[in-house]
Amino acid sequence: AREVFEEVGIEVDNIRYRSSQPWPFPQSLMLGFQASARHQPLRLDPEEIEDARWFTREELLDPETRPVQLPNTDSIARYLIDEWLDGDI
Repeated sequence: AREVFEEVGIEVDNIRYRSSQPWPFPQSLMLGFQASARHQPLRLDPEEIEDARWFTREELLDPETRPVQLPNTDSIARYLIDEWLDGDI
């Protein structure tokens, strides 16, 4: 919760660990969590993060009009996005 607040100014609760994925370079581990945002306006710390945005399911479901490129299907990031798009989280 502290890291989310530091990077994007969002307070979160209902935090739940989902999964992890090892990354061979630079020998790191990506952790995947889900949480509920207490409010929606983002306040980015430019020293910590370059970009952050909210998207609706509708915006991400259509590959022709999707405003961003989604992560590769073999990544935990994509797994979490797909779970959210399917309404599972």
